[in-house]
Amino acid sequence: MGTNEMDLEQLVVFSLADESYGVDIGKVSGIERMQEITRIPRTADSIEGVINLRGRVIPIVDLRKVFCLPPSEETKDTRIVVVDINGRLIGCMVDAVTEVFRIPADSVEPPSSVLSGSESNYLLGIAKLEDRMIILLDLDKVLALDGTVEAIAEMASLSSEEESIAA
Repeated sequence: MGTNEMDLEQLVVFSLADESYGVDIGKVSGIERMQEITRIPRTADSIEGVINLRGRVIPIVDLRKVFCLPPSEETKDTRIVVVDINGRLIGCMVDAVTEVFRIPADSVEPPSSVLSGSESNYLLGIAKLEDRMIILLDLDKVLALDGTVEAIAEMASLSSEEESIAA
């Protein structure tokens, strides 16, 4: 019996601090090269600012800051993974996007009991491949970790208030 499409998960895999992370490709709306980020004062620490992406203002989150990882220099490989979180596009800065591929669903282990707890509820599991492991993330929960999603929602409501005042 062969593996059918239902037994495969398609992931976008990226690296952060030499670890591989995967997110469901259905959440990803694009992968962009780094560009000029406009800083927004008095926002959550993990929010780098905003970019203009084809006429849309997209908030940019540094996933290194969300995960309390040390900062790193931007390189030619640094990317912005644009994801859809509850109907809102958010850009996530990552060290590099390494690949898009399918993995068999049965190669995914649930987070171990060592990791379970409220701090790790953003983990969907760990994909075991022949030569490495990929940490599977629930980006909705990752971006809720430090209040990032709430801060972005607040930014959006402020800008829509400004637009209605200007009209």
